[in-house]
Amino acid sequence: MTIFSKDALKGQHIIITGATGGIGWETAKACAAAGANITITGRNEDKLVTLKGKCEELNSDISVHLFSADLDTHEERESLLTGALDEIGPVTGLVNAAGIAGGGVLEELKENELRRIMELNFFSTVLFTQLVYRNMLETNPEKGAIVNVSSLSGLRGTSGNSAYAGSKFALIGFTQSLAVEAAERGIQVNAVCPGYVDTKMGRDSIARKGKKFGRSYEEQLEKAEAGIPSGRISTPKEVANTIVFLLTGAAENIIGEAVKISGGNVL
Repeated sequence: MTIFSKDALKGQHIIITGATGGIGWETAKACAAAGANITITGRNEDKLVTLKGKCEELNSDISVHLFSADLDTHEERESLLTGALDEIGPVTGLVNAAGIAGGGVLEELKENELRRIMELNFFSTVLFTQLVYRNMLETNPEKGAIVNVSSLSGLRGTSGNSAYAGSKFALIGFTQSLAVEAAERGIQVNAVCPGYVDTKMGRDSIARKGKKFGRSYEEQLEKAEAGIPSGRISTPKEVANTIVFLLTGAAENIIGEAVKISGGNVL
């Protein structure tokens, strides 16, 4: 179902990190369909090439720039932004969809895994946002928007999830603080907080939890969905549509929110 006009984001330039993941992938397509010029980034260049083609099929009037990179070094982050500016021009929107899952119960958590999760889910996101935000302020766009992909795990803790939840809680704190700073500059900052989503990361997470309790993926999925009022996990397109809504400026007074997408699982 199409819910945005083909010019809802016309003239905008949106950078989407983690574009080769399920949520980032659908967000890129939704932004393209809404008329945005987009820069897509991720680790798998072949997937980025495929995604670029799909976005151009959806809207032949847009520009799509791809950049294969890890965002855990300053050089890569700077190269990504420089390339985006050179290829398309000033950035008006940013979607931070890059991230990883992982961790375990605290007594078994390895320091290198904790540092890896925090680095990719929090530090890299904050530091890349800093670069983009500075550029937004310099180019003085009429408006701008930043959407961080957090999680229900950024709103409540669960067993065996201290590292991942810690990184996502941190992202919510960052979102709220930057939102206050950015609002007076005309830049809207929010987060989305999905529960289980039908992506590879989501399915892997369900499978890991099932294995912990001796259940198959199908058994664990059934148990998870039985506890959700809507009776199902979310689709990546539902998350993407929420992100695009926040990018359009249709409700500019939504500031610093953590929008839950969970089928009523967390209220």
